[in-house]
Amino acid sequence: MAEPAAAGVSSLPREVREQLAELELELSEGDITQKGYEKKRAKLLAPYLPQTQGVDPALQKESRTQMPVPSATPASASSSSSSSSSKFHRARSGGARDERYRSDIHTEAVQAALAKHKEQKMALPMPTKRRSTFVQSPADACTPPDTSSASEDEGSLRRQAALSAALHQSLQNAESWINRSIQGSSTSSSASSTLSHGEGKGTSGSLADVFANTRIENFSVPPDVTATTSTSSARPAAIDLPPSGIVKGMHKGSNRSSLMDTADGVPVSSRVSTKIQQLLNTLKRPKRPPLKEFFVDDFEEIVEVPQPDPNQPKPEGRQMTPVKGEPLGVVCNWPPALEAALQRWGTTQAKCPCLTALDVTGKPVYTLTYGKLWSRSLKLAYTLLNKLGTKNEPVLKPGDRVALVYPNNDPVMFMVAFYGCLLAEVIPVPIEDAGGQQIGFLLGSCGIALALTTEVCLKGLPKTQNGEIVQFKGWPRLKWVVTDSKYLSKSPKDWQPNISAAGTEPAYIEYKTSKEGSVMGVTVSRIAMLSHCQALSQACNYSEGETIVNVLDFKKDAGLWHGILTNVMNKLHTISVPYSVMKTCPLSWVQRVHAHKAKVALVKCRDLHWAMMAHRDQRDVSLSSLRMLIVTDGANPWSVSSCDAFLSLFQSHGLKPEAICPCATSPEAMTIAIRRPGVPGAPLPGRAILSMNGLSFGVIRVNTEDKNSALTVQDVGHVMPGGMMCIVKPDGPPQLCKTDEIGEICVSSRAGGMMYYGLAGVTKNTFEVIPVNSAGSPVGDVPFVRSGLLGFVGPGSLVFVVGKMDGLLTVSGRRHNADDIVATGLAVESIKTVYRGRIAVFSVSVFYDERIVVVAEQRPDASEEDSFQWMSRVLQAIDSIHQVGVYCLALVPANTLPKTPLGGIHISQTKQHFLEGSLHPCNILMCPHTCVTNLPKPRQKQPGVGPASVMVGNLVAGKRIAQASGRDLGQIEDNDLVKKHQFLTEVLQWRAQATPDHPLFLLLNAKGTTVCTATCLQLHKKAERIASVLCDKGHLNAGDNVVLLYPPGIELITAFYGCLYAGCIPVTVRPPHAQSLTATLPTVRMIVEVSKAACILTTQTLMRLLKSREAAAAVDVKTWPTIIDTDDLPRKRLSQIYKPPTAEMLAYLDFSVSTTGMLTGVKMSHAAVSGLCRAIKLQCELYSSRQIAICLDPYCGLGFVLWCLCSVYSGHQSILIPPMELESNLFLWLSTVSQYKIRDTFCSYSVMELCTKGLGNQVEMLKARGINLSCVRTCVVVAEERPRVSLTHSFSKLFKDIGLSSRAVSTTFGSRVNVAICLQGTSGPDPTTVYVDLKSLRHDRVRLVERGAPQSLLLSESGKILPGVKVVIVNPETKGPLGDSHLGEIWVNSPHTASGYYTIYDNETLQADHFNTRLSFGDAAQTLWARTGYLGFVRRTELTAASGVCIRVISHLSSLERHDALYVVGALDETLELRGLRYHPIDIETSVSRTHRSIAECAVFTWTNLLVVVVELCGCEQEALDLVPLVTNVVLEEHYLIVGVVVVVDPGVIPINSRGEKQRMHLRDSFLADQLDPIYVAYNM
Repeated sequence: MAEPAAAGVSSLPREVREQLAELELELSEGDITQKGYEKKRAKLLAPYLPQTQGVDPALQKESRTQMPVPSATPASASSSSSSSSSKFHRARSGGARDERYRSDIHTEAVQAALAKHKEQKMALPMPTKRRSTFVQSPADACTPPDTSSASEDEGSLRRQAALSAALHQSLQNAESWINRSIQGSSTSSSASSTLSHGEGKGTSGSLADVFANTRIENFSVPPDVTATTSTSSARPAAIDLPPSGIVKGMHKGSNRSSLMDTADGVPVSSRVSTKIQQLLNTLKRPKRPPLKEFFVDDFEEIVEVPQPDPNQPKPEGRQMTPVKGEPLGVVCNWPPALEAALQRWGTTQAKCPCLTALDVTGKPVYTLTYGKLWSRSLKLAYTLLNKLGTKNEPVLKPGDRVALVYPNNDPVMFMVAFYGCLLAEVIPVPIEDAGGQQIGFLLGSCGIALALTTEVCLKGLPKTQNGEIVQFKGWPRLKWVVTDSKYLSKSPKDWQPNISAAGTEPAYIEYKTSKEGSVMGVTVSRIAMLSHCQALSQACNYSEGETIVNVLDFKKDAGLWHGILTNVMNKLHTISVPYSVMKTCPLSWVQRVHAHKAKVALVKCRDLHWAMMAHRDQRDVSLSSLRMLIVTDGANPWSVSSCDAFLSLFQSHGLKPEAICPCATSPEAMTIAIRRPGVPGAPLPGRAILSMNGLSFGVIRVNTEDKNSALTVQDVGHVMPGGMMCIVKPDGPPQLCKTDEIGEICVSSRAGGMMYYGLAGVTKNTFEVIPVNSAGSPVGDVPFVRSGLLGFVGPGSLVFVVGKMDGLLTVSGRRHNADDIVATGLAVESIKTVYRGRIAVFSVSVFYDERIVVVAEQRPDASEEDSFQWMSRVLQAIDSIHQVGVYCLALVPANTLPKTPLGGIHISQTKQHFLEGSLHPCNILMCPHTCVTNLPKPRQKQPGVGPASVMVGNLVAGKRIAQASGRDLGQIEDNDLVKKHQFLTEVLQWRAQATPDHPLFLLLNAKGTTVCTATCLQLHKKAERIASVLCDKGHLNAGDNVVLLYPPGIELITAFYGCLYAGCIPVTVRPPHAQSLTATLPTVRMIVEVSKAACILTTQTLMRLLKSREAAAAVDVKTWPTIIDTDDLPRKRLSQIYKPPTAEMLAYLDFSVSTTGMLTGVKMSHAAVSGLCRAIKLQCELYSSRQIAICLDPYCGLGFVLWCLCSVYSGHQSILIPPMELESNLFLWLSTVSQYKIRDTFCSYSVMELCTKGLGNQVEMLKARGINLSCVRTCVVVAEERPRVSLTHSFSKLFKDIGLSSRAVSTTFGSRVNVAICLQGTSGPDPTTVYVDLKSLRHDRVRLVERGAPQSLLLSESGKILPGVKVVIVNPETKGPLGDSHLGEIWVNSPHTASGYYTIYDNETLQADHFNTRLSFGDAAQTLWARTGYLGFVRRTELTAASGVCIRVISHLSSLERHDALYVVGALDETLELRGLRYHPIDIETSVSRTHRSIAECAVFTWTNLLVVVVELCGCEQEALDLVPLVTNVVLEEHYLIVGVVVVVDPGVIPINSRGEKQRMHLRDSFLADQLDPIYVAYNM
């Protein structure tokens, strides 16, 4: 802020200056926004500011805040830029930018790129989240205390108190014990927000623009799908929901007011659909790489391979030649080994200072002299070799590895331990935190059994109850040794360590973390250690007695090489500044340089930045003594701006421009290059301004065309003395690059690592690289070491680094650098959103390519709007500048990303959390539509093929026409007395006379006791009484429809036969649920209306419910037809039992709601009823001495037939178990089967699932209760869907232990047109299973594959085809028969097919199409077929046997009975047509359910070509957003589809009907009508 000049500030009172400094700190920490900072600052300065005459102070303030960012870049305006403008920058630099990446040029480029986008207006629909999910009101609630050993870059005194309290609690925590004084970190993050204020004001409006052109009428706020009431968390009782309004055959005049009169039943004003419309509009914009729009109908789906861009830049230079460094000079007094140097200084210069440690306040607290270092190291060496074991069995032998565990604020103890190990000839392995699992891997691979530490450190280690140190996860067993002086024994006078000349034996091991997160140890030999010290001494021109200030970690990398090793070589004095000091006093290192007149300082960019932030506190420091300011992360291309900014600020404090010396290092190659201190007055080295587009193709191009996408890099000096460098291609064989090509830097010198300890394979690849030329022949025989850095050698042999191999993201063949993308993200105004600049960028492999993921920590006070705004702008910026799409952008709560020991973001762990769904984002944006451009081409259906060619094609290919049939009814001899009776009423009367006391039905309650029975006579008598009531009370005529409203039981059966006796047509309806009347009563009402029922038969309780006040709220109760309760019946006999004139007359109506929400009623004639009962009797061998147990809903389909009809026809006894009784007693069904020794039992999938989930872990208890299922011969699941193989297998496996035969479980198949097509009988072969190829299935083809083949699907036969039933597989479009290698619609012909849909005015076309339809050609074209609406295929069992699936032969069958197996794949109505292919929802749902343990249930549907995935979350709500990327990934990987919308809901929201089937269309309607109350809705871009 230009108003008070620098002098003005210094003249202010001291307390005001302190308050201003406090404010600066708050801003730099990100604890206050820019706006709040300016407001408070203005308030503080107001009394001291001269008022401008006649200008309103408020206006004056306004004009200040509108001041634009000065465009002078630090590079061009170093010292010349006025102090006020540089001050302006720093005053505004808030805590949201990581200073490693600060570049004003880049910031401007990003703003320019965004400005371009602003004109185009990206209309992204904002995700919807439930308010409760991520309430971030109290910052503490969401931000866990930052107790990591060194949280990233916080320099705040204010938080110290809170932290110490938090630390106190977490001392037991393994991560926190080692760094008691909270150190800083390896990355910085304070920042400067980058939009000028004027523009910042406008951003909030841009979301309004997003919605301005969409169809929202009356919403001023972004649409929010959260207004409905929450459903209960448990899944409600399965209910058949009222259909979404489509009633087959409903005539035009009937009431449709309940429907939404828009296309596809979507309400116009729906908020959800508006968002989806917006998403569609966004997706209509062309993708960046244009896709060629041609189609191929191919058997295999071929993934698009991105073609190289013909215009892409290619390297044009000659092949590079390796570059040599200057020769390593020979100095006469250089020691033969580093230990010898220590001995020399320790004995001749004992009083000289070697190392000074600072206390927490930054004051020197202890200085270690060379004499002390020598004597203490000797003591330690002697102790290690002689005092740890016995003489015969020493614990340590020379060459053993030892872990060094020392906190970052104790360099003295570490240095003594390190040299003690060298003198004892054991190999020190300095490590960071105790407890890290990966560190455990390192210790294990190095064979470490001993750890050295300090007493304080040891006390802080977590202990078990008996005082032993906890065994950390993944760690070998360690013996801990304390190295404090008082515990060491003095060595005898005559004992001397063995100091030989340096050779290739290992000296120490330095750890490094790979990109995947594994920790490896780089072994450094004694000769390499010595040579490296010599090379550093020559390059840095060190001379004896110089003072250096080290701010780096002294345990590894440059901090170790300069501050511990080269230090001793040259008798230097190191001042070690720990991070804990840097956090409380960021300027401490500058003060140390000033106080000690230090010649050299070792820092990182972050330390430069911290010093700039705090420099106002100290005016009188001088850096004129510095001849080298070594910037050790100079290899980060973004370091250049930090160096420039630091120079421009501190040049006035005596800093010489030529003193700034960036260097490049890597654990393997050690120091690769360092800029030598320049000559005063000589021109500074130039910069390379490179084209980012060129870099992405690995080519060096000076940026000319687009200044927005440029990368400015500074050199890191020349190759090290005695070294040689070459650049090789980063992938494939190590081929030398051309001079204008980017590659991996490789170094050959004596001073480099020798191997990864214990990992021979990886070592060869890294440490023994022989470069080859373009022909592939080796160039020379000198081995090089790969450095892991990407770069090139520029003019004058200067080395330039543009990135790291670890940060390399290769997307569609182009290379991007993670650091560059982080820099772009931070350059977008991140002050309001990103917490302390913490952004991680990595790539994940999804669908044959790498995809970029950006994860940032969100500030606790960031608003949803700001976060979404920032996310969408980051996408645009990265797209513009890097020409690459971001696959996923996630924001997580502050302080929740995994940290490295020094507080940086642990990238590999972050990636692991992301992939396993444990990152817990609070905001997420997926952009698969824009990123994924390699999907296979959509399939276009070929023009229709004529019938003749299909026939010929089938014959030529040797395919059978796919048809099958059950046994022929005419050939089955059954001495059946029942056959002479045409009607079921006659059979009942005959049984009441012949066997009056034979019990037909037993009804059990939840306790398993019989509550009601019915013998043949009782049933007949009661049916008569009901018939007489119908005639007398109901005044009904023959042919009237009567609705039966009963709970599952025997009353329902008597009412059914009562109707038949009276000549009425019964319609069984599930009674409404008293607890959820509003949901269940409308369905009852609709069936009553559609069936034109003249009367309702029910119980007294239900009758009261139908007329209750609660019912009146749901439906119009005044218009019910006559309601008769059958609880107290008059004892009046029926004069005459009705006999229908023909068997084609209607027997009953079967109403049911299909999974697609269709309410359909089908007509069952008396002939069909008899035919069906006879087929079941023959298939299951039912006769009067048999008992079967039924646990099914008795209202429609085969469930009703088994419950009400079969016993009367076959005379067997049915034990009835109402499924709802299982909810209070899970054991009921299985214990009944066991108790009555039942051979045949029928259940539904819901019952089986209930038992599998509820009793799965109670098998022992079942055994204890004496439950035994060895009696069961068939356990049949009644269903109208594809067999759920995994559920039936689980059930068989679980209850195998209580005697259930693995062959017992089977399924049935029926549909609306024919309720029983397949049913596994008692004899005949077991059901067969096949594996089919999912990809072929999408093309409507059936290809059998081996078990375990990729993309294979296990299908099971749906039971045997019933006697008298014929099926054929038909093309649903052409209606022509198909070969058996095709998937088609199953058509059925049988005596028990329903006679048609029941409608008020018969809709002839629908009727003809579904019930009486003919094939368009072929032998069976004369037959009348009914269409089931299900897709399937037929296979001969001999064929399935040949494919490797074994068919078990039932023991008593002499030969294998060959049969045609029918496999049901799914309902035609439910299939999703996407990209020209046919998908079955269940396949996608199965994939999704596998992705995360917290997904309870899943359903998919499409809406306007978008795939919507709804998942039920059974974990905590924080996991909701973890599911979004996992769901998107799995559907893309396994099904080649891009998910459009992911909806996360509570358990129980996905509607499931009584048969256990998902009602996806109902779910779709609820979603579009905004009734789901979702936890989160993500719109994938």
